[in-house]
Amino acid sequence: MAVIGVVGAGVMGIGVAQNVATGGHDVVLVDTSDEVLADARTAIYRNCRLSRMMGGPTLDPDEVLARITTAVGLEALAKAELVIENVTENWEIKREVHAELDRILPADTVVVANTSAIPITRIAAVGGHPERVVGVHFMNPVPAKPVVELIPGFHTTPETLQRTRDLLTSMGKRWVDVKDASGFVSNRVLMLTINEAAYLVHEGVATAESVDDVFRGCFGHPMGPLETADLIGVDTILYSVEVLYEHYADSKYRPCPLLKQMTDAGLHGRKSGRGFYTYNS
Repeated sequence: MAVIGVVGAGVMGIGVAQNVATGGHDVVLVDTSDEVLADARTAIYRNCRLSRMMGGPTLDPDEVLARITTAVGLEALAKAELVIENVTENWEIKREVHAELDRILPADTVVVANTSAIPITRIAAVGGHPERVVGVHFMNPVPAKPVVELIPGFHTTPETLQRTRDLLTSMGKRWVDVKDASGFVSNRVLMLTINEAAYLVHEGVATAESVDDVFRGCFGHPMGPLETADLIGVDTILYSVEVLYEHYADSKYRPCPLLKQMTDAGLHGRKSGRGFYTYNS
């Protein structure tokens, strides 16, 4: 099986690395520090052990981790046949990482940008091989979500798309083909909903609990929009809304000040232990 590189050991990167490994691939997971990578291995072990309990398949944590090598720095990805980038939804950070990947990787390595809002053509333009860059919008938690958005950039070749589809198939994913537009389909709708839900709390119209109760009770949604915000990450929500606001120059995407305040205060949701709700570690 091919060696797959995974950039970023945050919530999304951990889920992608686990899912790729359970698909039978060897994985090289990279981040910026040994401490972050040690925490990632601990999280993957825990997630594999709880997989059955959470409705997933029975997984052997040691077997999954045996397929995952961790390393500090992007240089460790030089032999990967396909790399999946999962860094935060911040354009400057994405741009820097993709410029470095373009310098390190062989010309035939496929580069998958896991992004929820940034246009793929913009990311591909950073390097000298835009034909090998493609977008996949994975959902969180990655191993438990069977569907992704697959987004070709302007220059993405059919070969790049097919190699990406082959990987997704090995991961047990179904994909929905989506054209390259900021936010794609899911986040053009979801981010507006979460942003407006945050405005309702910010303006004192309703509590977070009340907003989510309406969506669960009235519409039958399994989670309310603000519970979803905590799961995704309040900071990630803010960055995504900011990208939409910048890209479309449309006031309907104006970020709620409460999202900015919570991000500045470190209230990032489940991953920080507190967002619209408080979580036990």
